[in-house]
Amino acid sequence: MRPVELSRHIDGRQAELCLRVDGDLFWFQGHFPGYPLLPGMAQLDWVLLYGDELLAPGWLFSAVESIKFQRPILPGSILRLKMAWQEEKHLLAFSYAIVLEETEQMASSGKISLCR
Repeated sequence: MRPVELSRHIDGRQAELCLRVDGDLFWFQGHFPGYPLLPGMAQLDWVLLYGDELLAPGWLFSAVESIKFQRPILPGSILRLKMAWQEEKHLLAFSYAIVLEETEQMASSGKISLCR
């Protein structure tokens, strides 16, 4: 299940999406009772889905090169997902920021190695 896409901007090998993470998404079920948060697996899944659709069609997951989770993403959050495709290195770099009224807080970032 994907989040609600509010906007997207693509510029060559870079993409930026604004996403709303509704609380009824499957990913929140049981993760965790009484304190739902978006699992890291969901964040990676969305990067791979949007990466394939917008920047690197036909490329497949190979490995997580690096990942850092800095803040939990809660139901109802608005996120800014930024991705950059480095084809020569076969790397898809990404970051998620939680959009607040006048600022953004980094939630997670990383690099995923892709292959053909």
